[in-house]
Amino acid sequence: MALAQFLSRGPYFLKSLTVTSLGRMLKTPVCSWNNYLRKVSVHGGKSISTKIVLGIETSCDDTGAAVVDETGSILGEALHSQTDVHLKTGGIIPPVAQQLHQENIARIVQHAVSASGVSMEDISAVATTVMPGLALSLGIGLKYSLELVKKHRKPFIPIHHMEAHALTVRLTDLVPFPFLVLLVSGGHCILAVAQGVSDFLLLGQTKDIAPGDMLDKVARSLSLHNHPECSGMTGGRAIETLAQQGNILRYKFTIPMQRYRDCAFSFAGLQSEITRKISKEEKAEDLAAAALYTMTVHIAERTHRAILFCKEKGIIPPGKETLVVSGGVASNQYVRRSLQLLADATNFTLVCPPPRLCTDNGVMIAWNGIEKLSVGLDIFYNVEHFRYEPKAPLGTDISEQVKEAFIKVPALNLAV
Repeated sequence: MALAQFLSRGPYFLKSLTVTSLGRMLKTPVCSWNNYLRKVSVHGGKSISTKIVLGIETSCDDTGAAVVDETGSILGEALHSQTDVHLKTGGIIPPVAQQLHQENIARIVQHAVSASGVSMEDISAVATTVMPGLALSLGIGLKYSLELVKKHRKPFIPIHHMEAHALTVRLTDLVPFPFLVLLVSGGHCILAVAQGVSDFLLLGQTKDIAPGDMLDKVARSLSLHNHPECSGMTGGRAIETLAQQGNILRYKFTIPMQRYRDCAFSFAGLQSEITRKISKEEKAEDLAAAALYTMTVHIAERTHRAILFCKEKGIIPPGKETLVVSGGVASNQYVRRSLQLLADATNFTLVCPPPRLCTDNGVMIAWNGIEKLSVGLDIFYNVEHFRYEPKAPLGTDISEQVKEAFIKVPALNLAV
């Protein structure tokens, strides 16, 4: 359909369509159509006002920025990964991460804004990760953002990193509140119920290290950076790649915390057990497979208990049972397949963001900003006394209620 013919049908016809259907009828990408909507006049010569947020992420070792609008269109994004640097040093060194953020943040933000086709004048607010994360990394993002909002006189929206991971799925899928969310990454492992924007019930979290951290340590113990098939890969990706060639049941590792009927996680003991076995064995493929399997069973068992708890307490209405899985480890396809088996067995719908949005990025921060802007939460115009918080809980902790429910989890075969 020609643009002139399309517009001649009038503003009420336009209002009856979604942005996606508009783009499809015009054979125009949604991003391009959104850019057009911000400029074209359809209501008596007045331009359409669209909420647009610039998101900035520096919680750990990736410098990310993105411009996202209220329809969920990613107008522009940029990311600088520090992975290659930290692979050479055997782990993230906070002062090194800080320096790399400092060197790249201005370029990354400018690239994201330039790619979006909008100016800072068009942007409604700046959203930035301020908790939790590495203190030195968070500080760089916050300092740059506060200078930016002061210069351009924009409101500032502080973002909880884990909330952003949890809500990313609402950018790509129509997931209504409430939903159960599992956040699995290199720094966190959390089970929570998302009841609304910035409204979470915490069911359980890791007591020590996170699953991604455990996989990185196992990969280093196996010297996978020297393995021809794993060169240049992160530890988690290397384990996943090698595990595809191994026997998942050759080595029997202890599944953590099975005698505790709660939703807490623990991976430190498992990592130690695997490391002891590595010192005696040569078969890296089988060890990688067994490590991934045992970790996944532990995650699935705790998630299963969270599902049963939500059903028992009526926290999630019948017919809307959704399990969202996000965070860097959610990119692992074996973990996803196993959780799909769990979802199928419990009549839940499993929804995951695309793998590229599971890892740290500016898009999730910008989208969380859009969500907060839409409901009028955490929008600040006076930013003189903002601080970052390296440690910050997610929502209201009801983990003791889960423990008191004392729910037994039936066996589920995840040897897939």
